Amino acid sequence: MRALAYLVSSNVLAHRREARSDAHEFTEQFAAIDAPCRDAGFALEPAVWDERFDPKAYAGVVIGPTWDYWDKTERFLQVLSAASAVRPLLNPLNVVRWNMDKTYLRDLAALGAPVIETVWADLATRDIIEQAFDTLGSDDLVVKPVVGAGAWRQARVKRGEPLPDLAELPPGRAMIQAFLPAIQEEGEYSLLFFGGEFSHAVIKRAAKGDYRIQGMYGGVDTLYAPSATDIALARQCLEAACAHCGVGTLLYARVDMVRGGDGALKLMEIELIEPYYYPRGAAQCGALFAQGLKRLLD
Repeated sequence: MRALAYLVSSNVLAHRREARSDAHEFTEQFAAIDAPCRDAGFALEPAVWDERFDPKAYAGVVIGPTWDYWDKTERFLQVLSAASAVRPLLNPLNVVRWNMDKTYLRDLAALGAPVIETVWADLATRDIIEQAFDTLGSDDLVVKPVVGAGAWRQARVKRGEPLPDLAELPPGRAMIQAFLPAIQEEGEYSLLFFGGEFSHAVIKRAAKGDYRIQGMYGGVDTLYAPSATDIALARQCLEAACAHCGVGTLLYARVDMVRGGDGALKLMEIELIEPYYYPRGAAQCGALFAQGLKRLLD
């Protein structure tokens, strides 16, 4: 049995004082992959990424739900770099560096991925936001940090209404996109791949009156059967990411898409660092994860 460090943040551990309201998601995710990995000869051991752990004590290091790295990115990269120097890191360090900064969407757009039109800014000032209304041809915008996740420091802004408090806006570099009504009317689609193989898909819907689809804001997710066209589009985005990063196969990837005004699915994000796998009811999830480990580590 080969021991693998499965990196997490302390706030996803239900027994910790700082546990998030959605810490149960880690519990469900780990339960889905633990037994299949053991059957494949891998013992996943949760390790808090910013508490001392010795990567040399493991046969490899897998990045799990490290859901606090975005406000301490330098330390996060230092820890991953040190681990990568002595043991295989999944997903690889160059992929993490690239995917951490959402300007990766520009690279994917250049490779033909259907990325949502975005305004990039060093800071989401009043003037920048006002210009974005015109640039994007929308009276309803979403402002997000370039480095962040889970709707952290993300805000919805409508033309003519007061701006949110600075504490609610991105603290630094920002990306601004038109709000797509389909996120509330239809939901956001997530397609999961492990070891390059399609596993399952979910549709995530926000709580009434909200647009954020994360569980901690009341969002709910349900499995759905994607069409061959949906899967092919998600795979196109994944293959473009792999080509750009110079890797053949990634252990895990989640492709998030939402329907645009033209009726076609648009790429919202591709999560290659610490995505939630939405494992509930996904029969193949654990087995494909374990197969991916064998493919990459054997």
